[in-house]
Amino acid sequence: MFETEKNSASAWFRQLRDNIVAAFEALEDSHDTGPFSDAKPGRFEVKETKRQSEDGSDAGGGLMSVMRGGRVFEKVGVNVSTVYGTLGERAQQAMAARKGIPGMTEDPRFWASGISLVAHMQNPHVPAVHMNTRMFWTPHAWWFGGGSDLNPCIEYDDDTAHFHDTQKAHLDPHGPGHYPRLKEWADEYFYIPHRKRARGVGGIFMDDYCTGDWQADFALTQDIGRAFLPAFVPLVEKRRVQGFLDADKDTQLVHRGLYAEYNLVYDRGTKFGLETGHDPDAVLMSLPPMAKWI
Repeated sequence: MFETEKNSASAWFRQLRDNIVAAFEALEDSHDTGPFSDAKPGRFEVKETKRQSEDGSDAGGGLMSVMRGGRVFEKVGVNVSTVYGTLGERAQQAMAARKGIPGMTEDPRFWASGISLVAHMQNPHVPAVHMNTRMFWTPHAWWFGGGSDLNPCIEYDDDTAHFHDTQKAHLDPHGPGHYPRLKEWADEYFYIPHRKRARGVGGIFMDDYCTGDWQADFALTQDIGRAFLPAFVPLVEKRRVQGFLDADKDTQLVHRGLYAEYNLVYDRGTKFGLETGHDPDAVLMSLPPMAKWI
């Protein structure tokens, strides 16, 4: 039961990963004007990740792809994984608190697959960005999650409008209510309570999403993924040629500190990855290469 669906989801996340990696390396190759254009084009370093259960048996894994020190990307990670096994007590408690799933204690098996991306840029005029989509299955329930959000340290209203308009265009075919609901969800999720501010200019987000129609929910998840490149790449192409001052770079480093705080304190994916024994380097891939606190 659900093997076909799980295989389809896992294959889709891998294909999306391949498309994004190719698009980002193409951005590196095409950057021939402006800051950092005289540097060597960046390339992803790819590492296979493996996860073991407590008894040493196979528990899945994936690919960690990280580019550092490129022309356009200072650090970007694109991870894809498919993991499975049994949920430990703390993970069960966290899941029960969110989902109220009966039977989890008696049968704590799980399967999860997804893609996770975070990009930190060389030029402070180019916004940082985050994207992930995922599917989670237990014998008692299944659901999808994910989204993408823009994190500029120097905000441009037209960039924000393009990012949101592109996502809306991909979600509207699934029903006009999806975009406003997922936008509001993102605004709530990516808020940093101790700073009393959002970490960026928002995007779309959903979690624990299950209508009972797997095909429809998977199609929505796929279009969240498909929206990412057309929402983000034009912003990179437009802003990567702009000159910047030392003060702009300082603004970027301070903003990255905000991003790191959120991911280490609040992000559910970070907490789940560490709780379930996934490769810590892959889980913490989202952290920026340099940041600053004042």
